Amino acid sequence: MHAGEIIHNFRIEKKMTLLELSRKSGVALATLSRIENGKMTGTLRSHMSICKALEIPLVKLYKNLAKLTIEHHRAGADVSFSNKSVSLEKLVTNVTDKKMMPLSISMHKGGETQKETSSPGTEKFIYITHGKVEVVIGEKTHILKKGDAIYLETTSPYYFKNIGKGEARLIYVVCPPLI
Repeated sequence: MHAGEIIHNFRIEKKMTLLELSRKSGVALATLSRIENGKMTGTLRSHMSICKALEIPLVKLYKNLAKLTIEHHRAGADVSFSNKSVSLEKLVTNVTDKKMMPLSISMHKGGETQKETSSPGTEKFIYITHGKVEVVIGEKTHILKKGDAIYLETTSPYYFKNIGKGEARLIYVVCPPLI
């Protein structure tokens, strides 16, 4: 049973509508609906607010929450972006159900990703598996080679560029997932 089903059951037991739970908990109605329908898990903070509104301890929500998630990914199964110099592959499915989004990025010589910015609280981890990559974050440049890693939590624009002699590959993990 997932958290949304448990929340739904407690809400019905308390004879509370979704709108009432939203008002009482401060969690958006659409978010509550997605949680109850298993389209997203919610955050610890939202679970705490929901439990407070339902007048149940958080432990009661998590007590019957049994989840074993195992997902086997086959190489090349989900290439979500590709152009002549960069290919990005999601390494999991159903990203909205995950707490993190692992990606594999391949870049031809000279290839670079688009400049991105992140929302506050978004964490990123990059691990270089092949090649030499320039990571530009705002005005700072970091040179990473095979085996190097970098962690970032920034709202500054950033991008990756392959500055090596051949293909560069990296594992890129984003938490929470970008949807």
